[in-house]
Amino acid sequence: MKTEMEKMIAGELYNADNEVLVNKRKSAHLLAHRFNQAETDKERKKIINELLGKIGENITINPTFRVDYGFNIEVGDNFFANFNCVFLDVCSITIGRNAMLGPGVNIVTAEHPIKPNERNSGYEFGRPITIGDNCWIGAQATIVGGVTLGDNVVVAAGAVVKSSFPDNVVVGGVPAKIIKTIEVD
Repeated sequence: MKTEMEKMIAGELYNADNEVLVNKRKSAHLLAHRFNQAETDKERKKIINELLGKIGENITINPTFRVDYGFNIEVGDNFFANFNCVFLDVCSITIGRNAMLGPGVNIVTAEHPIKPNERNSGYEFGRPITIGDNCWIGAQATIVGGVTLGDNVVVAAGAVVKSSFPDNVVVGGVPAKIIKTIEVD
């Protein structure tokens, strides 16, 4: 029988009020709070290494930064996240190399059932998000569960990305759609 955490990571319905999950969220929220209050880059680097599941070299995350768990987040080399980003990582969030996020970006794997009785039960689920190499996510964009973005994708500011997109495109709008193709040298 799977634990609630195993169900959560697998994208199955799980009980978010499970004591183990509540405690893991509390720990992650405390680490994120410490990160956001840290006065030096050295302090922030130490905390982010403890908070996130896997990080590459040369990463910068500006406060405030918020997560659900942290351990489901993987970022590649040369990652940059501007101020006020939120990662709800009930499932994996995997971000490639050379990715840049504008201020206020939300990456949200968490979802709730649509039917009221199921939603009110306290059970929820998630779907993973994968963002390729060399992606640029504009300010206030939201990426929801189940999305995969290819390499070199640019997401316009304010876009809501609820579908996957291939390499070398600019997407924007609500919901996001392809605006143009990027010619890569």
